[in-house]
Amino acid sequence: MIIHLHNLNFFSHHGIHEEEKILGTAFEVNVEVEIKHNDRIDTIHQTIDYVQVYNMIKERMAIATPLLETVLEDLVTKIHQSSTLIKSIAVSIKKINPPIENFSGSVGVSLKKNFSV
Repeated sequence: MIIHLHNLNFFSHHGIHEEEKILGTAFEVNVEVEIKHNDRIDTIHQTIDYVQVYNMIKERMAIATPLLETVLEDLVTKIHQSSTLIKSIAVSIKKINPPIENFSGSVGVSLKKNFSV
């Protein structure tokens, strides 16, 4: 089973350029958490609480960091530490308006880690 949190929007000050640190920019975060699933799930203790995961993401996105790669690693580690049910985590972070002259589109990073359970 996979828990999805998609199209989460944040305004943060991540980046190596001074204007990013001062002005900030919009980011989109997507997370997929795969859990081991053998039986019917009837309680929150048998799965992952997506509210808890969202709050971890929100908290981390609020900490200005030069590299998105660092943010990715921190998110995967924090989410993984929250439950022994987790088989894999995939996170992507998209910078909506990168400081690139005459650029249209977005840039981003993604990471997927598998864990033995």
